[in-house]
Amino acid sequence: MAYQPDPVFQGLYDAYTGQDSTGQHLTRHMVKMTEQDPILVVTGSDFVFFPGLRQPPIVQSFRRSTKGFIELTSISHLGPALAWLFRLRDLGYASWRQDAERILKCTDEARKLNSESYWTDVVAVEAYKGYERKIADMIDYSCEVTTSFLSRCLADESLMTFEYLREGFLEPSNKDDVAVPINDMMVATFSLTFLDIGQRVIQWLRSQNFDWSKLMVLLSGKSGRPTAGLTWPTNNNCHLLFKASREQLPVENVQIAPHGPSMSLEDIGNQARIDELEQQFRNLFLHIRANIDLSRLMFEGFPSFKKSIEEPPVIEPGTSSLSAMPRLRSTDDRLTAITRLRFVMEDPTQLLSNSVAHFIIDQLCDHDNNPAAVVIPGFTNVTYPPKRA
Repeated sequence: MAYQPDPVFQGLYDAYTGQDSTGQHLTRHMVKMTEQDPILVVTGSDFVFFPGLRQPPIVQSFRRSTKGFIELTSISHLGPALAWLFRLRDLGYASWRQDAERILKCTDEARKLNSESYWTDVVAVEAYKGYERKIADMIDYSCEVTTSFLSRCLADESLMTFEYLREGFLEPSNKDDVAVPINDMMVATFSLTFLDIGQRVIQWLRSQNFDWSKLMVLLSGKSGRPTAGLTWPTNNNCHLLFKASREQLPVENVQIAPHGPSMSLEDIGNQARIDELEQQFRNLFLHIRANIDLSRLMFEGFPSFKKSIEEPPVIEPGTSSLSAMPRLRSTDDRLTAITRLRFVMEDPTQLLSNSVAHFIIDQLCDHDNNPAAVVIPGFTNVTYPPKRA
């Protein structure tokens, strides 16, 4: 017979932790006491501001629904896409050539569609004004280099080694065929994507006139990979909020709940669903806060917990490994910029956008949120061959 606790003990356990328990009563009472207070929820793709008293939420999207995100990300993926193909072949995947042919076809089609006018008239992103021709050049160049390199590999499979991938494509030793390393292009496309996201979100956050000292902030649901963005240092939205608030947002007011509820833009038109989600978000945030408050009351006099914003390390001469994401020391610190690309792939706790986000956020906030004043790694001081007509 399976073990079952005596109902007497089960009843005592449930009295504190059950559905209609003392613990739940405290959370619900705190929710009721603060139902007029605003709460800002950050999901995997949107900032959602609930003003309180069941007023309609205000939403600012920052990922796939934003202009240019898919276009730039698809180009950024050219580097890892070829690495995946090499790995598939190494592991004996029978259909790797079909994947390769599809990538060649899609890359060629993207190159034909790409133009300065596409970025000026179709994407038409404020943060890219003045950069449209150079973006078109970068994409044309990246597509051309990718198709040329992959075609050579398909014609001669002996070339399909990771040493050749690095030396002939990602970090070429001979610049005749690959004038700009694809590593630099990946840094550039990540940076351009976040330049737009950062500029728009900072502008939106500051326009709301929050009382940052009291604002409840909940990062809820999966953000990127299931293992990523679970702490302040690994989730760039924390840094974005802190800098957008001009460092007025208390660190303890931000809670990350990777297993919390999420929402989609489709939910916005469903009032019943929105009311349900807002209640869930408030319950979750205030349940966390209730435990924090109780701990301080119960254990006053003992050392307290302090959520810290750790200073990131820098790469020194001779550095071979690091346990935390290194800090870019300057706008031309290429070694660190590409090391950060390695980190976001190798460390499963990192959001992929962490490779450039903090650096772009800091520059935007240092320059009054002016994207034209930002030095973009892999782009601003790099010359891409001009797109051929």
